[in-house]
Amino acid sequence: MQAYLDNSATTRCSERAKDLMVKVLMEDYGNPSSLHTMGVVAERYIKEAKERIAKTLKADEKEILFTSGGTESNNMALIGTALANKRAGNHIITTSIEHASVLSPLAYLEEQGFRVTYLTVDENGQISLDELRDAVCEDTILVSMMMVNNEIGAVEPIAEAAKIVKEKNPNTIIHVDAIQAYGKYRICPKKLGIDLLSVSGHKIHAPKGTGFLYIKDKTKIKPIIYGGGQQKGMRSGTENVPGAAALGEAAMEIYENFDEKIAHMYALKKHFIEEVTKIEGVMINGKTGEDSAPQIVSVTIQGVRSEVMLHSLEEKEIYVSAGSACSSNKPAPSKTLQGIGLKKADLEGTIRFSFCVNTTEAEIDYAIEQLKEIIPFRRKFTRH
Repeated sequence: MQAYLDNSATTRCSERAKDLMVKVLMEDYGNPSSLHTMGVVAERYIKEAKERIAKTLKADEKEILFTSGGTESNNMALIGTALANKRAGNHIITTSIEHASVLSPLAYLEEQGFRVTYLTVDENGQISLDELRDAVCEDTILVSMMMVNNEIGAVEPIAEAAKIVKEKNPNTIIHVDAIQAYGKYRICPKKLGIDLLSVSGHKIHAPKGTGFLYIKDKTKIKPIIYGGGQQKGMRSGTENVPGAAALGEAAMEIYENFDEKIAHMYALKKHFIEEVTKIEGVMINGKTGEDSAPQIVSVTIQGVRSEVMLHSLEEKEIYVSAGSACSSNKPAPSKTLQGIGLKKADLEGTIRFSFCVNTTEAEIDYAIEQLKEIIPFRRKFTRH
């Protein structure tokens, strides 16, 4: 049996998204900038995809900007906003547990003279609203935080945070990395006080290399890619029409029968946690109930290194991550696990299981069965 439990790294493309993408690739392959009929047809796919995505956010289609994925969306949100608003101030606030696609552009902005405050988190990976309130000042031009942490599934209090920020400085722009949240929560940016929202396609059963940035109307932001002026000059370059069409289809599909899908994932998570914690020396990081994300479980296995565990599971065709897949090929301590206070030994023994709407209880049971055998076996060979 095979159990793919690494859905926060990437998901399988849905049949509907795949079929539409192939149709656009093979039949309706015009360039949307072309003036002839095939160009008009291609342009229509872009418009329809934006409308579909906007509907899931209760937004306007003109507020959707297609990108190549979450990393580009985050880079544009941070660098584009900082450059457009540098006369108003040079202070940015974020959290200490952000994804590398937020932390790296912020490090670049620090080199350019911007000042960045990194909020700490508690043992559950959540920020202190009081610390946030104290950090906001008249020079604060941007606050960026993830809605759902990609390693432990912590959910940040976005609405409360945005309210606090806007009360102290109404001009501050709120950016939310929703890459692990979109498709798992109903998100209405205007209701939550969000100005910019990043989403990645391959986390919601769309193709890799697709994503979007929601930009609230009249938000002051500059492009970071220049050229032919596509997408109203905000992101030049010929649009990825097949990818955009497939992303629009996947976005629409992920929110169909939404409550049932989320209930399914929470049921799987509950069952997995109940069984895995019966194994001696196994603990869960962060919250475990419905106040955490439905798809992510961070598991520390004491006495077994994560790389060893990962490859032992792989031999049984069970696929998981040792932390964030985007950076797991570069061995370095996880900022998230450090942030929640894990000891060094536990940092080295943590793996992430992540589910999707297609994950089955049989996959979970198979993984548990193998974990019960592998963990005691591997501990026998661990040097003390």
